[in-house]
Amino acid sequence: MAVIKTIDLVGVSGDSWRDAAHKALEEASKTLRGIEGFDVLDTSAVVRDNEIAEYQTHIRIRFRIER
Repeated sequence: MAVIKTIDLVGVSGDSWRDAAHKALEEASKTLRGIEGFDVLDTSAVVRDNEIAEYQTHIRIRFRIER
């Protein structure tokens, strides 16, 4: 029987929401094995001086638990 676990992360980028999601996945892959996919839960941005200073993407990563 397989069990899938999830964790939520928020990736941060100065370029785009897509890049922020990629950075979150890249960081998770350093310590997690068996990543099967992720869902984008939310996107947001930090504004400074009327410009987007930081893109943030909240993702939920799915990975299979190994014994």
